[in-house]
Amino acid sequence: MKEKQRMEAKQDIIILGIETSCDETSAAVLLNGQELKSHIISSQISTHQKYGGVVPEIASREHCVHISQVVNEALKQAGLQFDNLSAIAVTYGPGLVGSLLVGVSFAKALAYAAGIPLIAVNHLEGHVYANYLEHKNLEFPLLALLASGGHTNLIIFKGHLDYEVIGSTRDDAAGEAFDKIARALGFGYPGGPNIQKAAVGGNKTAFDFPRAMLEPGSLDFSFSGLKSSVLNTLNSARMKGESLNSSDLAASFQAAVVDVLVQKTLKALDRFPAKTFALAGGVAANSNLREALQKELNLREVRFVYPSPVYCTDNGAMIALAGYYRYLKQDFALWKLNAIPGLSL
Repeated sequence: MKEKQRMEAKQDIIILGIETSCDETSAAVLLNGQELKSHIISSQISTHQKYGGVVPEIASREHCVHISQVVNEALKQAGLQFDNLSAIAVTYGPGLVGSLLVGVSFAKALAYAAGIPLIAVNHLEGHVYANYLEHKNLEFPLLALLASGGHTNLIIFKGHLDYEVIGSTRDDAAGEAFDKIARALGFGYPGGPNIQKAAVGGNKTAFDFPRAMLEPGSLDFSFSGLKSSVLNTLNSARMKGESLNSSDLAASFQAAVVDVLVQKTLKALDRFPAKTFALAGGVAANSNLREALQKELNLREVRFVYPSPVYCTDNGAMIALAGYYRYLKQDFALWKLNAIPGLSL
């Protein structure tokens, strides 16, 4: 009887997801691609705030300190042991090389010791799959906008793991622009939430910042010109001894970013009609962006989904879920797997 129960239990697909691409040490246990049994995040925000941004060497050291504890806590909360796992999924890029190496090395050692498959997950892929944690049965074709600190991409999904990147940033990513302008305005790190907070009550038309649409028909993004325009406005005012309303600056900058993201999304939908639109990445937590997209997508009768804030930022749950779909395809990594900091989709 006990042997039969063990065999039945083995039919469950239990994935441990590990994420260490930047400054969050996270692990999660996912059952059958549906039930999140545990989800642990150890954040380094307070550590890096004093520096105004993430310091790569410090980030990797913090991962070394916390990863064992985070993984053990994830298993404890799930009520499982290592021999209950079907596979271990880990982010192998893109990200900070030192941070990635901590997660990849730890996951390889665990999977090898437990005698289970190792699954390599693209961090960007994970962000899109974060939507499936709370929104089930999303219809294909699905258009996704991934907007984060390092990337801004438009991606069309024809099916699970079957996708094409149709638009990318040519310079600064949306989240990167938020962080740089927040620092210039003295708002500190992390930039996105601080800009959004400062923009409340501000006049979004006070400053006429540029919206770069690039050449006709392009689905690519560019935020370097916008960033330069804000910095030039600040520097000009300082040279003249003038004071500017920071709330107006934040609101005007945020509106420019949102306008570009929304307009590019609508252009993509014109060329690639989709039943579902998914927002992903750290910038997906911006309520102004979500509201603007919701308004436009309602008019087009396109289903709009986005993750809860906890799943917008880097997390192990999204890695476990992306790993689950790779597990179904028996897409396992070799033991020579290495970190690839510049990995693309």
